Amino acid sequence: MPELAIGDIAPDFELPRDGGGTASLRAFLGKPVVVYFYPKDDTEACTKEAISFTALLPEFEKAGAAVIGVSPDSVKKHDKFAKKHALSVILGSDEDTAIANLYGVWKEKSMYGRTYMGVERTTFLIGADGRIAKIWPKVKVAGHAEAVLESLKTQ
Repeated sequence: MPELAIGDIAPDFELPRDGGGTASLRAFLGKPVVVYFYPKDDTEACTKEAISFTALLPEFEKAGAAVIGVSPDSVKKHDKFAKKHALSVILGSDEDTAIANLYGVWKEKSMYGRTYMGVERTTFLIGADGRIAKIWPKVKVAGHAEAVLESLKTQ
């Protein structure tokens, strides 16, 4: 599958989410949406990223945007993660990694000489028209949520 690029229509998805129910892209049609893919609940970088997006959520909402975090963790893990860290962003559960594959973020990774498949931390800013406005591949967490918010405001 070819890599997604700026200007492409963002692939729609519907995922089970924290707190019950589902999260889908089409539910926010006409509004910008930040979709950030992250590897695993309750790990240091993923926790910092979720806390940063949560802290700025009122600003994202003021700009008319929704924020959805997606990882392969189960809804049960998302619920525990959200409760433990008082997270208010939507957390979508992509247990079969179908959406990570669709977005091209399910990649071969390596750590300590071992290769494995996992989520490459990536953020997509999707415009109100459903097209990808910006992509942040291989995200470094520090200052990332702020950079996404700035980009949203200048869209």
